[in-house]
Amino acid sequence: MKILITAGPTREPLDPVRYLTNRSSGKMGYALAAAAAHDGHQVLLVSGPTNLDVPDGVDFLPVETAADMYEAVESHIGRMDAAIFAAAVADYRPATAAEQKIKKSAATLTLELVKNPDILGSCRGEFGFTGFLVGFAAETENLASHARAKLEKKGCDLIVANDVSQPGIGFDSDRNQVLLVFPDRIESLPEDDKHHLAHRIIQLMDRRS
Repeated sequence: MKILITAGPTREPLDPVRYLTNRSSGKMGYALAAAAAHDGHQVLLVSGPTNLDVPDGVDFLPVETAADMYEAVESHIGRMDAAIFAAAVADYRPATAAEQKIKKSAATLTLELVKNPDILGSCRGEFGFTGFLVGFAAETENLASHARAKLEKKGCDLIVANDVSQPGIGFDSDRNQVLLVFPDRIESLPEDDKHHLAHRIIQLMDRRS
């Protein structure tokens, strides 16, 4: 299969030296790309900024902002058989980015934020994607119900959900524990190394797609 995988955080500029971002390391997305390539799939990895090495045998497209990632996905998803959205894309960005560094002056600073485009939510409609669609849900509560709602709203075939409030797993960690939410069932994968989990997710996706 031809598989598009997104990974890492996005960076939304405030000024030439500052940006809004999140704690995503990109490790899960890169592990999925490595696992898919290992299993013989043709992989395009669209990644926000990380400190990770690109897996062997993977085509790599670096991006920075949510808008960059949206454009990259829109350009390439049409030739894919499956897509896995593991990136932690910023929901909002500053309404304007200052041309010069914002100087410290007043005691408070108010930022106006505007919503970023919904990349996963655009796949079925705007992009016309008909392949196997996998989304990720990083939650801090009500894991199964939030994942189920996301699966139905975005038209996904699978949501991989993890509780990022749990210490030692998820963000910045080499380990994770996930809930796989399909339209017809839910399966829990116990805590494990992200590379082991990635191989299991790719194998499950192969059987379902």
